[in-house]
Amino acid sequence: MLTEIENINPNVYDKIKERQITANEEDENVADPFDKREIFDLIRNINDPEHPLTLEELHVVQENLIRISDGQNSVHINFTPTIPHCSMATLIGLSIRVKLLRSLPTRFKVTVEITPGTHASEQAVNKQLADKERVAAALENKHLAEVINQCISARG
Repeated sequence: MLTEIENINPNVYDKIKERQITANEEDENVADPFDKREIFDLIRNINDPEHPLTLEELHVVQENLIRISDGQNSVHINFTPTIPHCSMATLIGLSIRVKLLRSLPTRFKVTVEITPGTHASEQAVNKQLADKERVAAALENKHLAEVINQCISARG
C-alpha cells in the first residue's frame, strides 16, 4: 500500500447530475450510438488510488476531455492528474483503460493519454499506456491487477 500521499489536500469538485435515460435509449429496436456522456459515465466513478474520492470528484476525468467516434470505433480519453509530478498517473491511466476495455464492445480502439501540459512525465506515461504489450504485462502482475480492480470497483 501507499506510504505517503503526494497531494494531501486535493481540490474536490461536485459531481454532475446523473444522466436522464430517454425512452429511445431503453428501446432495443432503436439504434443508440455511444456518446461522450456514456463513456464519461463508465469512468467517472473510478476510485482514486490515494484518496477516498472518484476521478470525477478530483476532475481527473471530465466529459469535455473525451472524444468518441462510434462510426470509426474509437474512443480517446485525456485525463488530468491532480499534480504535475503525480506518481499514480500510469496507474490511473491503466484503470481508465481497463474499465473501458471491460465495458465497451471489442470493436472500439481505446486511447488513454494525459491531458497535454499537465504532467512532468506526460510523454513517458502516454508511451506506456499506448504499449499493448506493457499493458498486458502489467495486468499479469497479480498485485497491480488487484489495485486496478479496487480502483474500478464500486464503493459500497
